[in-house]
Amino acid sequence: MSLSLIDLFEISQERTEKLFHLYLKEIPTPAPILQQAMAYAVFNGGKRIRPLLVYAIGHVLDVAYEKLDAAACSVEMIHSYSLIHDDLPAMDNADLRRGKPACHKAYGEAMAILAGDALQAFVFQLLAIHPSSLNTEQRLAMVIALSEASGPYGMAAGQALDITIMDKNIALDKLTHMNQLKTGALLRASIKLGMLAAPPQDEKTQFALEEYAECIGLAFQIQDDLLDMEGDTETLGKPQGIDVINNKVTYPMLLGVEETKLRVRELSDMAIEAIQPLGKKAEILREVTEYLFQRRQ
Repeated sequence: MSLSLIDLFEISQERTEKLFHLYLKEIPTPAPILQQAMAYAVFNGGKRIRPLLVYAIGHVLDVAYEKLDAAACSVEMIHSYSLIHDDLPAMDNADLRRGKPACHKAYGEAMAILAGDALQAFVFQLLAIHPSSLNTEQRLAMVIALSEASGPYGMAAGQALDITIMDKNIALDKLTHMNQLKTGALLRASIKLGMLAAPPQDEKTQFALEEYAECIGLAFQIQDDLLDMEGDTETLGKPQGIDVINNKVTYPMLLGVEETKLRVRELSDMAIEAIQPLGKKAEILREVTEYLFQRRQ
């Protein structure tokens, strides 16, 4: 069955919003204010790129949506928790997120930290308990994939490097490695989660999707660096130029704007080339790729 990008967005939004509402609003918790802060961060807009990738891979591999729901919601909750913590005064010190007050501005620093902690922990509960036809081995593999991508071997490590590396003469390969951890790991995990919901794939398919994930994971962060430099606060929904304010090392600073734009295009072309062996069934991934690298926020 063919699927347009608009169709995929609608499926992703509808299914994830339903689960977010169930777990973050309908089912009560012992601390309502904590639940409100969690919901505030998750429902505070956003493009939902990571769930979109989960469902896109599921479509390519003919996976039933009910097998993808928990993974799609989990990866977005991890992303939301990371944004809460990124915005804190001890990190990026950003007052805006998606055009609204950051979680710590709306609920205070202590509650924001707890909301991030709670979202991170709940992710793994969700993967374990949410009703679906996933077997135990698939659920465990998803837990391992997402914890690896978000912890000391992935996103957290990348963020730690990001706040400690201030050397403007840093080698490009070191900056690339940092961004592969900081942003790329969770995007790659989104694709891996979709693959884990499917039966084991042949080597050609697995290699193609892994190569695709590597390319878009890095390109996405480089695009963010460009948007931070060239965008405006109203469009971005967060303070423009915060990387410069925080003395962050970025691709445009090292390579210049035009060379950085060329690098994004090269990586997006490489991503599309990687999935060529998959033929027509990967058309939705080509559309997703074009969308990702034409975005302005």
